[in-house]
Formats: sequence, structure tokens, C-alpha cells
Amino acid sequence: MSEIRINPSGAVEFSEVFGAFDHNLETVEKATGCSITYRGDQIIVNGEQADKAAFIINELFKTAENGQILDDQKVGYIITLAGEGVSYTDSNVSRDVICFTFRGKPLKAKTIGQKNYVDAIKKNDITFGIGPAGTGKTYIAVAMAINALKNKDVEKIILARPAVEAGERLGFLPGDLQEKVDPYLRPLYDALYDILGREATLRLKEKETIEVVPLAYMRGRTLDNAFIILDEAQNATKEQMKMFLTRMGFGSKVIVTGDITQVDLPRGKRSGLVDAVNILKGVEGIAFCTLTDSDVVRHPLVRRIVNAYDRYISKHPEWSEDQ
Repeated sequence: MSEIRINPSGAVEFSEVFGAFDHNLETVEKATGCSITYRGDQIIVNGEQADKAAFIINELFKTAENGQILDDQKVGYIITLAGEGVSYTDSNVSRDVICFTFRGKPLKAKTIGQKNYVDAIKKNDITFGIGPAGTGKTYIAVAMAINALKNKDVEKIILARPAVEAGERLGFLPGDLQEKVDPYLRPLYDALYDILGREATLRLKEKETIEVVPLAYMRGRTLDNAFIILDEAQNATKEQMKMFLTRMGFGSKVIVTGDITQVDLPRGKRSGLVDAVNILKGVEGIAFCTLTDSDVVRHPLVRRIVNAYDRYISKHPEWSEDQ
């Protein structure tokens, strides 16, 4: 058993790093199997993985000194990276602000995967963001679109989503066609409201500076000087995907987001997102970013759910063979 003693610089209080009732400290102990105590200005680490625990503790102090809040998600991510021998603080993950919300909150990448996704969007005309639920695929895409609109890099934002059940089930919903498809578009509205505010979003939508439409509405259009996002692209057929990608005009940027493990198409229908990954790899100007469970920024339980499904599918491939 090893023992390591740490004397932090003292720029931040221990309570700021260790959390209420030493919650963060207990999280590190659980992840490393080490015993961690502190007396005065010294932290004492005992255990077989004392080196790893000490590395994590130093990362936590550096992160706090950089002015970042050590919530459960961030602490968990720092621990995950440490297990891979990667430093969160050296990665400069949250260095750049994507945009500010209407409340003045800065929006930044929270993980290395998200940072790579943001960089890819900046550098390429078409970017595919592929990964499980909770990785920020849609939210970051909307934030990048709003930033481009504010900077006058584009003249409008178009957000599209497949309405997978656009057959008989929509017929049972009340209202006109737009009211019938709105439930499918709600996640896009949620992101817009969170960043722009409800009033600004509705005002821009009324002026048609922002369009939120079902994917089927894209047919026959050519879109110049626009920021175009296709969300839940795993539910687009291969024909719809080709149709969507060929709508792109001059001065436009396209982001396609989806999770190939959550295809809701009818049995036997192949996902256009899966097809696009196979067909378009290596095409100049197109980037593919794969986000993983390490990039999940929702409740920590979401990551455990994603992992549980991945483990199950690896043992029961027939579960998703029709997707």
C-alpha cells in the first residue's frame, strides 16, 4: 500500500474542491479504492491506486483554480479521463465560449469529445455528430447556429427532424399539420428557448429567420447562406438523407446529429445515418465526430444506463440487428 501527501497551493479552499460534506472526496475514494484524509493544509492518500487518486485531486484543485464549478458531472469526467491517463486541465476543454444565453450564461464544451465536435463544425461545411443520449449533440449544434447568426455568418437557421410516425398516429393528434408535428420538434424548441429565450425565438421564427420543420418539408429547396441542422438523423431513411444533404447551397453549413443505437424506423428500413457514415467517409469538407458515454453531460445515471445497454447489446447482438 502506498501513501502520498499533497500540499495544494492554497489558492482555493478545500471545501470548494471537496464539496459539501466532502462529497467529491468520497467520489474519488470510491473510484480509486483509496483512503483520503486531510489535516490542516495537507492531504494524505493511502491505497494501491494512490498515484491515480493524487493525480485526480490535483486536477480538481487546478480546475477550481481556473474558476470552474466542480459538479458531479465534471468530477466524474475528470476521474474518467484520469483512468485513461489524460489530464482534463491540460486539454483546455472549456477555454472557448460558443455563445452566451439570453441570461448571460457562457456556453462552452464540457468534454474533450464536445471540444472536438465544436472544432470540426468550425472547420468543415458538413459535420456529423454521432453519439448516445445526453452528449450535447443537438444543444451544441443549435448553439453554434445561433452564434453564426449573431455574427452574420449566415442569414437564417433551419432545424429539421424526421417525424418517424408521420402516418396514422399523427392523425389522432388534434390541430392542423404544424400542430401535429410540433411534438416531434419539441427538443429543438427547448434548445432555442434555453439559449435565445422564448420571446426572441418566436420573433425570429415569425420573421422566418429561424425555421423548425419536419424533414419532409426540405424536399425541393436549395438553401444558401443558412445554418442547417438535421436532428435525430438515425430516423431518416437513406433516400431522405441524400435529399437532405443535397439541399445545401452556397455559404451554408450543415450539422447532422443522431444516435445509431436508437433507430425507430420500421423493421427492414435501413437508417440513412448508417448509410451516410459508410458512403461519405473520406469526402473532403465532411467530418464525422463520434461522442461516447464519456461525453454524457446529463445526470450521471444516464451514463450508467448507456453503458448497461451497450453491455447488453454486445452480448445479445440480435437485439439491434434490425436497426
